[in-house]
Parts: sequence; structure tokens; C-alpha cells
Amino acid sequence: MSQSDKPDSLSYRDAGVDIDAGDAFIDIIKPIAKRTQREGCLSGLGGFGALFQVPQNYKEPILVSGTDGVGTKLKLAFDLNKHDTIGIDLVAMCVNDVIVQGAEPLFFLDYFATGKLTPEVAAQVVEGIGEGCIQANAALIGGETAEMPGMFNSGEYDLAGFCVGAVEKSKIIDGTKVKAGDTLIGLASTGAHSNGYSLIRKVIDTYNVPLDTLIGGKPLSEAVMAPTKIYVRSILSLLKQVDLHALAHITGGGIPGNLNRVLPDGCHAVVDESSWQWPALFSWMMETANIKRSEMYRTFNCGVGMILVVDQADVERSINLLSEAGETAFVIGEIKDGESEQQVHIV
Repeated sequence: MSQSDKPDSLSYRDAGVDIDAGDAFIDIIKPIAKRTQREGCLSGLGGFGALFQVPQNYKEPILVSGTDGVGTKLKLAFDLNKHDTIGIDLVAMCVNDVIVQGAEPLFFLDYFATGKLTPEVAAQVVEGIGEGCIQANAALIGGETAEMPGMFNSGEYDLAGFCVGAVEKSKIIDGTKVKAGDTLIGLASTGAHSNGYSLIRKVIDTYNVPLDTLIGGKPLSEAVMAPTKIYVRSILSLLKQVDLHALAHITGGGIPGNLNRVLPDGCHAVVDESSWQWPALFSWMMETANIKRSEMYRTFNCGVGMILVVDQADVERSINLLSEAGETAFVIGEIKDGESEQQVHIV
């Protein structure tokens, strides 16, 4: 560009940024956030920081935090132009991590970054975040919206979330109660949740699979975009009546890579894979791409989104209470005495 072609002055708009986007996003999020308000909320949106008071029913509250994203599931959301449930995934990945330590999710913040804000897409994403917060009884109290020209392709965005919960100090679940003879209870997942999507997309691309292909009677698009299950309310309800020894949120790494995180020295877990049925998506993927069973278990939840470790005497009551709360719960194995080269055996 010659000196004569250069403009006399530049503004923020010349950089490709919509300076009104932030205000527009606040207008979108305010009514959604209002629906998620709960005890402890002290401020509305728009301030430099969000205020929240730990509920006074806690005597010795310990704060538990978790942060996460939804990975490359976003790419499928872009391809399908489906943005209304990806926010549920975002909340779920955070609150399900917080609940495994016995903590009640209190509040949630999100980070939404895009090249150029598209209000209708942003509204769908935030609606999903609000729905996830309602399911988890967590208040949406703030977040950040970043418009970043040149960082994203047209129509793309990134999401991250942050959740804080509280648990009574005496009731922290840390796996120290786990012992030989305890029973493993699995809670059914709704699909791949938000893990393993790089492999899912690779299978779809490599074998040129149309997204309207029927898998288990449903379009593949519906199977891969099923929102992550939020287990918060059912587990909090169960905690009031049953002494849970440990919980494992089955995310990246699958059952072997997550259940082993709550096993004490001197014990190992045996999981009976015949005790539940894989969702059709996983069986289809394994057959289509000839994926080894061990690789499936290492990458996906394979139908088990959460594992509870309970005393054998509490098994029947736990399953009944979980069923009443709307969960599909089933015994999947047990904790056994003795060291093992593999802490988690799937047989």
C-alpha cells in the first residue's frame, strides 16, 4: 500500500471488530442468566467481577472448582449448524467433575470467543449453557465474550467454562473409603458426551459417512450431537441417603483411565462388560473402522458416563434411588484386594 493509499485514521471497527457486540451479547445472556439464579447470587451481569456468597447451611465449606471445554465436538456443531445443545455439554463437563468430590455446583462462568459475533448463534449457545445450569442448579453469574478477527474461520467459535461448587469438609469424597468388596455401579451415558470426537470425525471423514445415516434407528447427526448427561441432581439426592465411597466421571481415557484415579493402593477393579449394553454409536464405530475394543474403552465412555463405588450393603438401595431420580443404573463390577499390573480389568 502506497503512502497515498493509507487512510488518514483507523478505528477499532477497521480492525473487523463490532464494538457493539459486547452490549448485544449482554442483552442476550441477561434473561438466560436470570433463570439460573439461586441462593448466593449477589450481583447481576455486566460488572468486572461476579459476586457469590457460599450458602449459610455449610459449616465448614470447601470450594471445589473445575474448568473444561467441549473439544472438537464443536466442529460437528459447525458442520451441522446446530448450536442449541453444545452449551449443555460445556456445563456438564465441568459440573460432573465437581460432583465426584461430593460438591454441590454453585455457579458457572463461560468464555465464548469468535471471529465475528453472530447474535443468533451466540443466543443458541447461551440458551444451552442456561439449560445446563438449570439442570445442575448452578447459577450462570458471568463470563467473557471475545470477538477476535483473524483467529477463527467464518462461523466458528471456541467455548470454555468454569464451575465452582462447595462441599462440607467432613463430607469430601476422595476415595479413601474405597475397599475390597465394594461394588461398582454404572450410570448410563447419553452417547459419547464430549470426548473422543477427533476419532469420531476421523471415522466419518475417512469412510465418507453421510450424517443422515441411520445408527440404531437415529440419524448419525443426532447420535453424535446428543448432549452430555448431567448427573448432579441424582447424585446429590443419593448422597443424602447413601455413603458413597467414590465417584469417577468417565471422560477422556474411558473407564480404565478414570476409574483408576479413585482406587487406593492394594486394590484393583474388575468391570464386567456384559453387565450393560453399548449405545449403537459405539458398536457402529468399532465395526465401521475396525477399532480395537481396547481402543474403544481407552477413548470413549462406551455407555457408562459415571461410576459410583458403594458398600455392598448399599447396592440395592442405591440403584432404586437412582432409578427413582431418572437414572439408568446397573452393577458393573467390584473392587478386589491385591495389587495388579492393570488397576482396572474389563472382562
